[in-house]
Amino acid sequence: MEIAGVVGAGTMGSGVAGNLVQKGFQVIITDTSAAALQKSRENIYQNLRLQKLYRNSELSLVNDIEELMERILFTTDYSNLRSASYIIENVTENLQTKQEVYTMLEKVCKPDTVFIANTSSIPISSIASYIHRPDRLMGVHFMNPVVLKEYVEGIQGSDTSKECVEKTKKLLLKMGKKLLLVKDSPGFVSNRISHLYMNEAFYIVEEQIASVETVDEIFKQCFSHAMGPLETADLIGLDIVMDTLNILYKYYGNKKFLCCPLLVRMVGEGKLGRKSGQGFYQY
Repeated sequence: MEIAGVVGAGTMGSGVAGNLVQKGFQVIITDTSAAALQKSRENIYQNLRLQKLYRNSELSLVNDIEELMERILFTTDYSNLRSASYIIENVTENLQTKQEVYTMLEKVCKPDTVFIANTSSIPISSIASYIHRPDRLMGVHFMNPVVLKEYVEGIQGSDTSKECVEKTKKLLLKMGKKLLLVKDSPGFVSNRISHLYMNEAFYIVEEQIASVETVDEIFKQCFSHAMGPLETADLIGLDIVMDTLNILYKYYGNKKFLCCPLLVRMVGEGKLGRKSGQGFYQY
């Protein structure tokens, strides 16, 4: 059984870990916070249970799910990652934090470990500069909810090797996902476009041109989007959206990436979307 390590036990890390264990991997998920790991354990269990109920309600739920959960090690000890062939990093979008994480990972991981940075906006080449073998690292931007998304955005850094890309493709195929490969650039393709789209929707609401519901319905009904821009922002987390826009502004220096004042106010008030119970919608 292949072993995959997941660094960061937040929403994305938990989603990645749950996807991996369902596809036959043994998973080691690490975080500096024991509380975050406990929340991750609960979230993964509940998500597995909901998927099982939806797909195979006639089968034994508890035994199957318990068996999967036993294949996940939740730990604050990063030395446990030494046995992993793949490391998928999901820590906060902060370069100093990422530097600390990758410095630590290189000390404990095997020489042939493949590093996958699940980042939404930071250039892969910047992250790769923190390890001695930057050819072993590439970016994979997983989408939320991870288990339901068939495609991922892959980012090849300036030093990423073809071997690293091929190994990552094989891992993703085992996870039930296909890779759409792009060149390295802040925000890549998806977030460079989508965050402008969401930010402009925030301005529409702030200027009272249309209600929250109307904005989302226009994109769902007229363009056949599964979710509108404001629903999407709530799902991602308004704080994450704001952080990503700030990173894009930092790298590009273009005022079009400046956060809408409404977004800044909502984040300041703790209205972060689904994870806080209130954003543009109540949850």
